[in-house]
Amino acid sequence: MQKNSPVRILAIESSCDETAAAVMIDGENLVSNVVASQMEIHARYGGVYPEVASRQHVLSILPVIKQCLAEAHLSLADMDAIAVTSGPGLAGSLVVGLNAAKGLAIGAGKPLIGVNHLEGHIYSSWVKKPGENRATVAEKAFPHIALLVSGGHTEIILMRDHLEFEKLGSTLDDAAGEAFDKTARLIGLPYPGGPSIQEAALQGDDTSFNFTKARTDKLYDFSFSGLKTAVLREVRNFEKNQVEIPKADLAASFQRSVVETLVQKTILAAEEHHVRSILVAGGVSANQKLRDEFAKHTDWDVFFPEFEFCTDNAAMIGAAGYFRFIKHQYSSLAIDVEPTWSISR
Repeated sequence: MQKNSPVRILAIESSCDETAAAVMIDGENLVSNVVASQMEIHARYGGVYPEVASRQHVLSILPVIKQCLAEAHLSLADMDAIAVTSGPGLAGSLVVGLNAAKGLAIGAGKPLIGVNHLEGHIYSSWVKKPGENRATVAEKAFPHIALLVSGGHTEIILMRDHLEFEKLGSTLDDAAGEAFDKTARLIGLPYPGGPSIQEAALQGDDTSFNFTKARTDKLYDFSFSGLKTAVLREVRNFEKNQVEIPKADLAASFQRSVVETLVQKTILAAEEHHVRSILVAGGVSANQKLRDEFAKHTDWDVFFPEFEFCTDNAAMIGAAGYFRFIKHQYSSLAIDVEPTWSISR
């Protein structure tokens, strides 16, 4: 049963390399949002180094939470619950956030709510910043189709109602974000690969290379490893012939192939399931080419998070946590991290 007074959730996210905390009201209204990024630390490795990530979370978690509450001008006593990512993600990173949340819940006598990181990304389409009046998916009727595209996950999900998910398809190998990172490395662009490829592609011709799209047995599954291999073959060809690698053209052609695949399969799912709203979430949802291609499909209302909520953040965990709170889906203090937690179980 929903409370008449506003429901304030303190949310914590530490599933990978971002230490984040947020205060959310009623699952939509953001009060404060603090993210401590480790991107510069991991850039030297060309990807996230798990042991370094978990140690950095230990250093950052309490300062981030304190700053979040201070910016909200609220105390822990003002919160109705503590929501925290308990999976999926890096085990060592998840443990830091979950243990912090447990300690806060015990100390303040507040309910603890374990949240699936993937459902958090989907709920990023509900988040509104202070004073923001933009339309959100909250105004649209269920069902929705969600395209979840991140470094670790690429999935098409049918969302029948709040917290009711059916996975229609997923990647068979590399996730889209992972494919961006690996391809950027192949053609000599810096980490993270998503922004690097997008920037390089602006100077390139996306018809220079006709990369074929992988066929999968199931319509809504994805496969990007073959595309990555095709890029590698082109790079080796240029190197063998001692010709300068056309980074911009390769980036643009690769990006076009990925984006077209994502959009085409998502639209097919929306048509089959007769939905009018499409939610795109996860780090790759920040890609401008992806946004532009979806904008061409005017028969659907397509929702993207604000750019700052595309990558990992705690506001989205607070939004998802709210809907668990009003359904009394609390977690016991025995809850453990679930590094491979599926959204549709």
